[in-house]
Amino acid sequence: MDTTILQTYLHIVDEGSFAAAARRMGISKSMSSKYIADLETSLGARLLTRSTRSVRPTALGVEYYTKVKDVLDKLEQANEAVRSTSSHIAGPLKIGSPIAYTMKVLQPHIVQFMEDYPDVQLEAVLDDKCSDLIGDGFDAAIRIGDLDDSSLVVRRLHGARIHIVAAPAYLAQHGVPLKPAELAAHRCLHYTNMRGSGTWPFQIGNEITYQKIQPSFSANNGDIIRATAVAGKGLAFMPEFLIEEELRSGQLVPVLADYSLPDVPVNLVYPTRKNMTAALRAFLDFMGGLQLS
Repeated sequence: MDTTILQTYLHIVDEGSFAAAARRMGISKSMSSKYIADLETSLGARLLTRSTRSVRPTALGVEYYTKVKDVLDKLEQANEAVRSTSSHIAGPLKIGSPIAYTMKVLQPHIVQFMEDYPDVQLEAVLDDKCSDLIGDGFDAAIRIGDLDDSSLVVRRLHGARIHIVAAPAYLAQHGVPLKPAELAAHRCLHYTNMRGSGTWPFQIGNEITYQKIQPSFSANNGDIIRATAVAGKGLAFMPEFLIEEELRSGQLVPVLADYSLPDVPVNLVYPTRKNMTAALRAFLDFMGGLQLS
């Protein structure tokens, strides 16, 4: 049986839609319908229940899905085992990465990786939220900040230098904070993907202390935090890679520069070392060889 038909069936169940499955397979909706009709005819059983709003597997279809997925997974593992012994690196690779970090730091390295491995079909998903790697089908993802405990394998890439910054207009109107405790009286712009809701870390000696802030604006995207700081709306806790141009131009200036701010870790995470594809192994080795800052 053609594995393309079986893969189409899996995608239909996953997506709940013939059209969505067809897009993932790069075929027409009518072809995906024909595949399933032929499959059901050859098996002599109905696998899917169709309605105007959704497509759902029958009880028999659920059982068939589980067995087919296991077979196709084993087939892919066998293929990758052979590919991994070859010097030729190829295959799909899906990577997640924060938007601003990708555009400011990672983008030229992605281009270099594509030149080094032209037969890897790289998909970069730019998103500031922490995606479900396994559930969303990622091979790996870049995460900025401290990580929650999980079963993911973690590889540290580098530490991002941090500044607390503000626009000169804001400081002229509200004053310059001279110590962390004074942040409580200021308008603060908070990146919500940071661990520690409503606090900013400071390193005093060998210990990290957390200063409570009262955010006047919060967002899960660094670009809008930066733009809001430039507009003079508050103090922002920002990685240097995101504000280099604004620091050079004077649109933003550092405050509390006498206090040490701990670097924010930038990590590459992936689900498991078992059954790693050749494309992922090449990407991990490539990223490990970069000098990032």
